[in-house]
Amino acid sequence: MFTGLVETLGRVLAVKPESPAARLVVNSGAIANGAQIGDSIAINGCCLTVVAIQSDSLEFQAGPETLSRTNLGRLSPDAAVNLEQSLKMGDRLGGHLVTGHVDGLGVLIERQDQQDWSTYWFSAAETIMRQIAAKGSVAVDGVSLTVVDAIADRFSVALIPHTLAVTTLGQLKVGDRVNLETDLLAKYVARQLGYGDR
Repeated sequence: MFTGLVETLGRVLAVKPESPAARLVVNSGAIANGAQIGDSIAINGCCLTVVAIQSDSLEFQAGPETLSRTNLGRLSPDAAVNLEQSLKMGDRLGGHLVTGHVDGLGVLIERQDQQDWSTYWFSAAETIMRQIAAKGSVAVDGVSLTVVDAIADRFSVALIPHTLAVTTLGQLKVGDRVNLETDLLAKYVARQLGYGDR
């Protein structure tokens, strides 16, 4: 489990093909110092397992499902990524409960910048939008955010200067794809409401 509070920005050093998967090598800064093989780390909100450690870089294996359903398959060397270590029992929960299981991709369709603040609009599939509500929570590339508005096929979030500065969200351009994870409780509510349809 994660909180959606990004601890540091990592930098992709290499993407090594391991057919049908890939190995990601990420310069992880201070996170690498205390990491161990087998630890769970969220990369852009996607939970991956540390499989090797070299100084301040961590290595992860991403399978075909992960590469096709998240934006990790589009990463290239020198790309910035959001990193968060998994929660320990008793840790403070400052964001919201995030599993690291990406529900799908969203697309930044509008960016409204007002001095150091920004409002972003993302489009998403109907199945994802059913689980997004105004004033609810959503994780965008692993960043815990509060939804401002949610309509048929899109939702908006307001980003403070700090979030824009310390996560990859500040670098996003219209047309960029992001990983989306809806609120954990919303998944169960949606499942129960749609149970009679099957």
